[in-house]
Amino acid sequence: MSKKITVGITQGDSNGIGYEVIIKALSDERILDQFTPIVYGSPKLWSFYLKSIPEIDELEVNVIKHASQAVEKKINLLNCLPENIFAEPGAPTPEGAQAAIKSLERAVADIKAGLTDVLVTAPINKKAMSGQGFKFPGHTEYLQDAFGCKDVTMLMVSDRLKLGVVTGHIALKDVPAAITKEKIVAKLRIMKESLQREFRIDNPQIGVLSLNPHSGDGGLLGTEEQEIIIPAIKEANAEGILAFGPFSPDGYFGLGTYQKFNATLAMYHDQGLSPFKTIVFADGVNYTAGLPVVRTSPDHGTAYELAGRDKADASSMRSAIFTAIDIFKNKKAYDILQDGKMEVRLPEEEKFERNGRPQIA
Repeated sequence: MSKKITVGITQGDSNGIGYEVIIKALSDERILDQFTPIVYGSPKLWSFYLKSIPEIDELEVNVIKHASQAVEKKINLLNCLPENIFAEPGAPTPEGAQAAIKSLERAVADIKAGLTDVLVTAPINKKAMSGQGFKFPGHTEYLQDAFGCKDVTMLMVSDRLKLGVVTGHIALKDVPAAITKEKIVAKLRIMKESLQREFRIDNPQIGVLSLNPHSGDGGLLGTEEQEIIIPAIKEANAEGILAFGPFSPDGYFGLGTYQKFNATLAMYHDQGLSPFKTIVFADGVNYTAGLPVVRTSPDHGTAYELAGRDKADASSMRSAIFTAIDIFKNKKAYDILQDGKMEVRLPEEEKFERNGRPQIA
């Protein structure tokens, strides 16, 4: 029998809804038939938050000190925090931020070592973590640095909409200067490869949004479309990337134009994530495309106002787990298929027919 996929799950901020959504997502024992979870956190914090969820009377965990000790068909809790850790639901604290950092660092070290297959990260408080020496504006930037990647893309994922961003966690005033032709083309390359390899979409079509209202209105409301975005789309097209636009975001989402494309590239964070969360909030997943490993996260934050009150919805955490598993399987299948293509030499008359089919059925 083949080994189940091992899912590493970070606890996130100790005082947010991380533990609650993890506990709820893993509470159905049938889920353990499909993968082996390892939660990076504290048995003490797990017990504290479990008591705040009356509908779950008991949820046994296998406490371990090393990922190699994980047992299939059990919830494995890797104890990587100090014994004196405690929770203060509802507000950021230095201790909660430190716990989030330690959980993340241990989980990343383990997936680098091949001890886990995919990584799912619970929400963090970026400001609180920065006060504890965390020098990155978010998970995406931390993971890009940790794996030494030249570029990655925040890709918001659901069955209805897949959306990437050119600029991520930066101030709005800094966005125009950060938008370059080279950056747009680089994001489109990552998105094309990810859509093909990880989401089984052959020849994906990507809609590109404008930066200015009405796509700049011919230069009246801004020149970025004419000088940067359109040249980037043309360069991407010359490379075989099926990118189209730029589209004005209001009509693009308001009229449902996004449904005509396999994915969308927004110029900045809220331009893309605001409509994404409006359309698919409960099941949305944040995926980091371009990493050598699979990492997903729920599309919500720490939600301190809900912490410890049994009011958090675990749908996005559950979706993040299963999306990570699906992507992992798709990547393996795609790579096997590509290796097979390299090994098998077809007669000339067969090549066109084979290459014209989707790469993954």
